[in-house]
Amino acid sequence: MNSRTAVDSEGSWFEPEQVTELRRRLPIPYLDIVPVRTDVDGSVEEIGLLLRASGAGRIVRAIVSGRVLIHESLREAIARHIDKDLGPMAMPRIPVSPVPFTVAEYFPTPGVSPFHDPRQHAISMAYVVPIDGETAPQEDALELTWFGIDELLARSSPLEEMEGGRDLLVRRALAHVGAV
Repeated sequence: MNSRTAVDSEGSWFEPEQVTELRRRLPIPYLDIVPVRTDVDGSVEEIGLLLRASGAGRIVRAIVSGRVLIHESLREAIARHIDKDLGPMAMPRIPVSPVPFTVAEYFPTPGVSPFHDPRQHAISMAYVVPIDGETAPQEDALELTWFGIDELLARSSPLEEMEGGRDLLVRRALAHVGAV
């Protein structure tokens, strides 16, 4: 049975105050997705970074990320978050059985790990996902910019504009795909 027919995973599965309480008490499963453009041989040429307002009111660079909903497969969650942030015409190449390139643990207490989220303890599976279609920032994203590898590894890099250790995730993604 398809989970989309059995349970509406598109809707909110808890009220906002319930999510706040759960975040205080439980680790929450998340996805971090590094969108990439590849050449004809599959080598990564560019990485897409969003520009959005942070919870602290700063403008920061970000990757696609979000929670996994109840009764939602990882593949469905990846597709939903890409659609939500990059638009319905992004055309991601999501593997049938997605395997993360790393797992990041975000802690509400700074310094416990390189990853920090003041709202919660989150366990995030991180994926590199090639994007073949047209993209446009959606929802709360102000802009989507595709950066070349050299730009990201330069001394004054857009990675410096990221929060919570996500710059490290992008660096790990670059190493995973053999770009560094």
